[in-house]
Amino acid sequence: MSILAFLASAFLLSLLPAEAARSKYPPKSAILNPIFGPREVSGLLDGSVTVKCFYPQTTVNKHDRKYWCREATRSCHTVVSSNGYVAPGYQGRVAITDFPDQGVFLVNVSGLALADRGSYRCGLGLNNRALSFQVKLDVSEGPNVPEEAELFYVELQGSVTITCSFGQDYASTRKYLCKMEKSGCRNIIDTYGKVDDEYAGRILLSNENTAGSYSIMITQLGWQDAGLYLCGAGVYGESGETKEVDLHVYEGTDVPQGKHTVLGVKGGSVTIECHYDAKGRNSLKYWCKWRKNGCSRIIDSNGFVSDLYEGRVAMYDNPQNNTLTVILNRLADSDSGYYWCMTNENREKKTSKELKIVDGEPSLTGEEEVEASVGSPAQLACSYPCKYYSYEKYWCKWTRNGCTPVEASDQSHAELNVDCDKDNKTILLNFDDVALTDQGWYWCGVKHKGIYGETKAVQLRVSGGELHGESGRGFHAANQTPLPPAGREMLPPRPLEEVVLARVPRRRHVTAASPSCSAGPSSLVLALVSVGGVFLILATVFAVYKYRQIKRSDLVSVGSYLTNISMSDFESAKEYGANDNACMKGTQETQIGGD
Repeated sequence: MSILAFLASAFLLSLLPAEAARSKYPPKSAILNPIFGPREVSGLLDGSVTVKCFYPQTTVNKHDRKYWCREATRSCHTVVSSNGYVAPGYQGRVAITDFPDQGVFLVNVSGLALADRGSYRCGLGLNNRALSFQVKLDVSEGPNVPEEAELFYVELQGSVTITCSFGQDYASTRKYLCKMEKSGCRNIIDTYGKVDDEYAGRILLSNENTAGSYSIMITQLGWQDAGLYLCGAGVYGESGETKEVDLHVYEGTDVPQGKHTVLGVKGGSVTIECHYDAKGRNSLKYWCKWRKNGCSRIIDSNGFVSDLYEGRVAMYDNPQNNTLTVILNRLADSDSGYYWCMTNENREKKTSKELKIVDGEPSLTGEEEVEASVGSPAQLACSYPCKYYSYEKYWCKWTRNGCTPVEASDQSHAELNVDCDKDNKTILLNFDDVALTDQGWYWCGVKHKGIYGETKAVQLRVSGGELHGESGRGFHAANQTPLPPAGREMLPPRPLEEVVLARVPRRRHVTAASPSCSAGPSSLVLALVSVGGVFLILATVFAVYKYRQIKRSDLVSVGSYLTNISMSDFESAKEYGANDNACMKGTQETQIGGD
């Protein structure tokens, strides 16, 4: 019979949640009570105590009755309530004050007597609704009373910041936070870089400006995080000082936080959404990467972007649904880790997400870098798979303040949707004349029902800005003429034509020949004309010589033969449209003037 009972007990235990079966995690039912206060308060004889009790800040709770009662065998007798009631024997020495905007009410008891020792409850509503928290009151004759634990009342999935200070004497001493358990105090985090595995990625310890002071931030709080903690300087149980911290987690109007683990494909992108309370719409928001010794800021809502993440990260704030979206692309193995969405509001939620990088192929593909010259056309292309066919596609130019949308053309066609030819599904961003200001990072991406999906970053590098040598590939400010598309000739600008005509009066044609061509009839004519010219010059020289010999008595010195055409007129012929090749086709000649 005992064996059957044992097996039955083991079976029932196996059905319990893991956290309920572990002693260090109190079951959810034990901490569902939304009312929270100190476990124990102490006061001196004839002195006073103040009890601080917390409750969720709902509209109903703000206007509901608050009370302080003393426990009896089967009931709890009201001592004071927010309705104005004060029990006999407490007149003039007990008061209750409600702060509905903070979700807190205070109970002050003065003129303490030894008879006031006992168990009390601070509660909300009626005494028998069980919405109350037990508080033990101790009265001591002195001279000292123990220090009370600092209380923290935090909503489920929220965050908390705990500040501890131990003075100048402990400036260089080890600082730590541990959680009280039956076996002792389990180390959660310390300044030596040790972090409990169950808190990895969601806890930070930072030294404050004051020597011996530090703060601890815990985010993504769960039921298992509730309990009594000690922050200390030194070694627990051996040396140094400690301070008690009592943390209570309650289930309130929790803001959804989505998945806590996000997967990203190497070389691809990841989109992370963080939700914040409406009260934090105007607060500074930022995203940082968690490390054991701090959280390195990557981007914030004021335009800051870490140089290590230039062109890779963007932040979008949507105040309408209180959502902050962060996009990170060009993922690498080094991007694995924990990331925090944070605000500068003390009571605001701090959200942590774990990013895991996995092997695979990104859905958006294309060149990662494109080079172009000033004045030339350029095109950025981004291909997407069939699953994104019905999604909204976009191109945007990345800046430290976001990614500004630009116009793009989608090369897919509706009639191809059935076959879903992936090769033809491309988003193009075209530049007619690239300028230096176009240089930078561009993102192509997809959206679905307003939610950002995958992105791909492409870097456009722009070179040039001046004409160099004979290439003509530059763009000389507003006075230069960009190169024409391939297959089209470029006519010389009019001012240059006038210069050529002025210096070479009888030059009538400018030729724009292709670098390679075959000899034809035009080359034969040119050769014959050249030979004829040479013979004409020789004949003239010979005639003059003979004439001088015949008419020696009539010789007249005419000096040197002058011409108004110098060789420099032909040295720069190339810049006016001439070609190094002597071979030309008649169809390529361009008439530019008469005699």
